[in-house]
Amino acid sequence: MSNELLVYPRRDYGMDHDRYEWSMLQDRPPVTWPDGKPLALWINLSLQHFPLSGDSPIVAPPGALTMPYPDLRHYTLRDYGNRVGIYRLLKLMEQYQASPSLAISGALAERYPQLLERLAATPLEWLGHGWNMLSIHAGELDPQTEAQWIHNTRVALEAFTDQPLVGWLSPARIQSANTPELLVKNGFRYQCDWVNDELPYTFRTDEGDMTCLPSSLELDDVFVLTQNLHSEDSFAQQVIDAADLLIKEGREQGGRLLSLNFHPWLVGQPHRIRTVREILQALLVERGDAIWHASPSQIIEAAQA
Repeated sequence: MSNELLVYPRRDYGMDHDRYEWSMLQDRPPVTWPDGKPLALWINLSLQHFPLSGDSPIVAPPGALTMPYPDLRHYTLRDYGNRVGIYRLLKLMEQYQASPSLAISGALAERYPQLLERLAATPLEWLGHGWNMLSIHAGELDPQTEAQWIHNTRVALEAFTDQPLVGWLSPARIQSANTPELLVKNGFRYQCDWVNDELPYTFRTDEGDMTCLPSSLELDDVFVLTQNLHSEDSFAQQVIDAADLLIKEGREQGGRLLSLNFHPWLVGQPHRIRTVREILQALLVERGDAIWHASPSQIIEAAQA
């Protein structure tokens, strides 16, 4: 191999970019969560709108419609989450006194205002989740188009809530080269797209610093159930195994973070809600003495403190 391939201006120790200061988790000062608990738990519910028609994105997001237009079978399955599944999940979360965040497609504010009103009646933290699941922030996307998507999402969602939107989870966790700067310019203070860590970290942009709060892909329900094709029982066991290991590491090395992302169109189904119940029972009841369950903003604040 030619050495020319290994020599370029950004080659450096750690990473070849300056988005964040590279470090190994084991070398960082330990994080202490409230009450000395070793593990912080962040649960997120992603409410998504998959348009029935429109220009195909550069990258198809997980859950994308796959059949020729009109793909009513898959469209209505995704839409089930916003009509039925979310209410089932909200009821379950209330039963366990869980406080998940809500990542919401901006287009839902136009399509389901009653849903947004119901969500606004909860104390849960909202995140921007892009305009819809065809508006993918990827590749050579025109910066003005992307800026408009982000702006429209903020305006549409904030029309239903008094809380300012400070968090962002991109559709499919995909970003363009301009996404971080555009998020900061639109007032967002943290994003959850980079999954390369298990604790919040400072993320640099040309518009100022923000925080990256990693949202686990490996334990995302869509990834486990529809892409890896694991069973629901296996999904629950993977979450529990992860919690047990992170609790052990947290006691030995400093606080750890477990993030879970649920999709109402998938785990809000009547044959899967049991799995979510088992996860909540295992984490919030059986391991409640070791787990601090909080909103993303609370977790970021505690980590920075």
